[in-house]
Amino acid sequence: MAEISTGQLVSIGVGPGDPELLTLKAARLLKEADVVLAPVGERSDRSIAADIVASLLDANRQKLVNVSCPMRIDEEGRAGRWAQIAADIAAQVRDGKKVAFITLGDPMFYSTFLYLYRELQKDFPDVPVVIVPGISSVYAAASLAALPLGLVDETFSVVPSTAPDSDIEAALDRPGTVVLLKVYRAFERLRSLLQRLDLEKNAVYVRRIGLEGEKVIRDLNQVKAEDLDYMSLILVRQKGTEDV
Repeated sequence: MAEISTGQLVSIGVGPGDPELLTLKAARLLKEADVVLAPVGERSDRSIAADIVASLLDANRQKLVNVSCPMRIDEEGRAGRWAQIAADIAAQVRDGKKVAFITLGDPMFYSTFLYLYRELQKDFPDVPVVIVPGISSVYAAASLAALPLGLVDETFSVVPSTAPDSDIEAALDRPGTVVLLKVYRAFERLRSLLQRLDLEKNAVYVRRIGLEGEKVIRDLNQVKAEDLDYMSLILVRQKGTEDV
């Protein structure tokens, strides 16, 4: 059974939004931590991940720190910021601190933690890291929409909305389910693509799973501008012969 030993970093996936979707292991290790690091965007001072775990933390014993994290590392300055974050964490771990880095969803699935992990592996390979999986928004959305992700020998694909149309079309051409991630800026393009492929009626739009404003919209024509949100995705079910 994993524990946070003295001088260790643990990355904890806190799920999509509902605090009740935290795993028992995540809750236990959060309570053991001395320092909890919550990533925030460069233009934000609020962490949704921190809000999710707030009821589990002891303000008298634990230190909660919002860490401003660049979401990309395509610029030298941003890469340097990740290197500095990794150095700060390494120093705390070497000082004997039990450090937890929380992230929405799962740490190994399109998460902020992966930028940090790369820097730690490169510059601080001696820092012990434990990774605790979390429930992804993909699985939470499928449950909320009561839509199967795969049956028998179907494929299950996850495609970011930044992918070219040809990649999305290739995924949609196979029986099974395709999940389109972070669709809020590409929604109109994706809706047009699904209409052209005659798959619009197979699509479900899900936003803010487990959070205030949660919504499932089964008709893409009913998605309004105010429904578009950073925390949103589209599920597309290309029905197969074994479908329910």
